[in-house]
Amino acid sequence: MRKSWGEHSFEVGNVLFLAMLSIVTFYPLWHEISISLSSAAGAMQGGLFFFPRGFTLDAYKSVLASSFIWLAYRNSILVAVIGTFLHVLFTATTAYALNKRSLPGAKVITLLVIFTMIFSGGMIPTYLLVKSLGLTNTLWALMLPGMISAFNVIVMQSFMRTIPEEVEESAAMDGANPLRTFFTIIIPLCKPVIATIALWECVGLWNNFMQALIYLNDKRLFTLPLLLKEIIAGQQLATDTGQFTTFAAESAIAATVIISIVPILAVYPFLQKYFMKGTMLGSVKS
Repeated sequence: MRKSWGEHSFEVGNVLFLAMLSIVTFYPLWHEISISLSSAAGAMQGGLFFFPRGFTLDAYKSVLASSFIWLAYRNSILVAVIGTFLHVLFTATTAYALNKRSLPGAKVITLLVIFTMIFSGGMIPTYLLVKSLGLTNTLWALMLPGMISAFNVIVMQSFMRTIPEEVEESAAMDGANPLRTFFTIIIPLCKPVIATIALWECVGLWNNFMQALIYLNDKRLFTLPLLLKEIIAGQQLATDTGQFTTFAAESAIAATVIISIVPILAVYPFLQKYFMKGTMLGSVKS
């Protein structure tokens, strides 16, 4: 069927609009890459540019030669991996329990969970709680508070409701206890929504700046966002000797930014197919 002039014009306009939107969205990242690969003089010039000015890898060499960046990498990886595992595990177990009709007070507990989406204790009471538990200046302070997200619980609940009850009944008839049913049947069936929530949590934990700023004082426990803040503030933590004398500070900041986002960019393509499916099924079906 031949398209009308209006339909053809709309498609062309749509493609042009999305192309321009993609360029505008991608340019900040490309700009940081260009700055990180620029010489000191080129990085200091500022302005808009699309290619490195005086190509050099000095910024990356200086940043990667530092023990601070590797300590921050280690801390960020530990927080992201362990934190994501704990968040997903406890979110899934909470959602699974609340979906049970036989659970006494399930509706009341669900309402209390939803209540936390609207009202929270605030920064000061949370800090006092974390301090009283002895978690300050530890990486656990970035993982344990807020380990269960009410929004994620609701998404997980919605997805689990799409699983027929007959599946669990069949497993029970075969002698499977609730724990075995949960880990061997429910969890594998929930891979799409688990991957979606895992991606959300991993990105959030990896970029967690505010909690790191509040709870961490020991520089050996700094995560990448906190290290980047120190570099921007001029604390000169990119090298063991605290020297940014061989290249522009802008190059160091840009190189640290690029190094910080590489793991997330590498993980996302592997979870993208689950991400879309999990988001749609977990939010639409009930």
